[in-house]
Amino acid sequence: MSYGRDMTDNEDYLARIGTLIRDARQHSGLTQAQLATELGTSQSAVNRIEKGQENLTLETISRIGSALDSELVGLGSSGPSHLRVRGETTLSGAIDVKSSKNAGVALLCASLLNTGTTVLRKVARIEEVNRLLEVLTSIGVRATWLNENNDLELRVPAALDLSSIDAAAARRTRSIIMFLGPLLHRAGTFQLPYAGGCDLGTRTVEPHMSALRHFGLDVVATDHHYQATTTAVTGARRPIVLTERGDTVTENALLAAALYEGETVIRNASPNYMVQDLCFFLEQLGVTIEGIGTTTLRVHGRAQISKDVEYAPSEDPIEAMSLISAAIVTRSSITVRRVPIEFMEIELALLEEMGLRYDRSEEYMAENGRTRLVDVTTHPSDLRAPIDKIHPMPFPGLNIDNLPFFAVIAATADGQTMLHDWVYENRAIYLTELTKLGANVKLMDPHRVLIEGPTRWSGAELVCPPALRPAVVILLAMLAAKGTSVLRNVYVINRGYEDLAARLNKLGARIETFRDI
Repeated sequence: MSYGRDMTDNEDYLARIGTLIRDARQHSGLTQAQLATELGTSQSAVNRIEKGQENLTLETISRIGSALDSELVGLGSSGPSHLRVRGETTLSGAIDVKSSKNAGVALLCASLLNTGTTVLRKVARIEEVNRLLEVLTSIGVRATWLNENNDLELRVPAALDLSSIDAAAARRTRSIIMFLGPLLHRAGTFQLPYAGGCDLGTRTVEPHMSALRHFGLDVVATDHHYQATTTAVTGARRPIVLTERGDTVTENALLAAALYEGETVIRNASPNYMVQDLCFFLEQLGVTIEGIGTTTLRVHGRAQISKDVEYAPSEDPIEAMSLISAAIVTRSSITVRRVPIEFMEIELALLEEMGLRYDRSEEYMAENGRTRLVDVTTHPSDLRAPIDKIHPMPFPGLNIDNLPFFAVIAATADGQTMLHDWVYENRAIYLTELTKLGANVKLMDPHRVLIEGPTRWSGAELVCPPALRPAVVILLAMLAAKGTSVLRNVYVINRGYEDLAARLNKLGARIETFRDI
């Protein structure tokens, strides 16, 4: 009997390790075949490992961790970090929203356009930024953190060393794809590693290629890289019509247009917050842009940009939504300061319809002089499910990245709520993890979940899903859950949030960061 139980325990252990390896591989943007090549083994062996059907030595696990360049799988004193959360928390006090993660990464990519000195104010010190800085410095960019306010100075050389690009860092962020726009003007031929980041399903890069072909860019996908070649554009140019109103697609087109001497018209452009911040920054560089905040942009680029500039990206509406959600699920009264209201109005209107009581200050300007901010003070409220389903739309609709927070909010509300996450084919699945904390979440199909509230939250131990917003949603539910919860492998949260646990602790949360010995 003891022998059988040991075998079962070992099989369970191998299955859990296999799941971690699979999630880490997907998080790194690698296929099973690509990981097999890195390890010098077969795809079938990797498949068996991920299914928990292969015995693993510590050396093998260490090699896998090294190949994936991920702390999701690794050994040593700097192993994966976890969060221990003591629940039934009531929050109080005030907290400032930090600068936008998505604007910050777009501006880092945009710095490649400028051979002068770029200073970005109050940049979020998050893992996504760290990965991009590793890539930038590997190709010759000098990056210097100036002070404790997270001001960042970037100096881009006249000639970039693209042959030395840090492929491991590049694979860990989807933002690397936004290097295509600026680099197509700086190199006739170059390679970019495949993009990684959150595991949200198959995200085609074809819309990017369709937009950038207008500037003479041709991209061929090889086993591990995008092979890019640029040829001179001749003749009259038609407007660029984006096949999807995507944020990064619009940003890539803007980055390419900024160094194109002439007018570029971009139709079906995203007017979302990070796109507007990028436009404001490009204006600082001397690029003329008409139609900021609309779906048609007219860009008058420059053949060369060499200018010393300073810019402060605006605050992050997704972090603002995260903090407001934390207050709602814990039935707390807190003040969330510096909320970019233009990009939160739909969310707040829907929450008000569901019964949220809150106060809102008069508007004031962000440091960029363009974005309108308010302070929002929440009050404990009894919520009810909305009459209609909740679904995202391009700006000015409900933000796609804010949709997951309505899962934990809906779980606290009375009644049934349908969430329709039509953009991503995998993300809704991760929201079903809330059931392990006591929620009633049913997956209807890969895009829709049905949530029945209210929930009596209870503590549990979970592994972070490999998608940023669902991971934070689970953490917020743990704040309200009875007892102690553990959230393992939180690297994905650190990709998009700066010191989130410590900042929540200042409001009264009881979250401890720890590592396995």
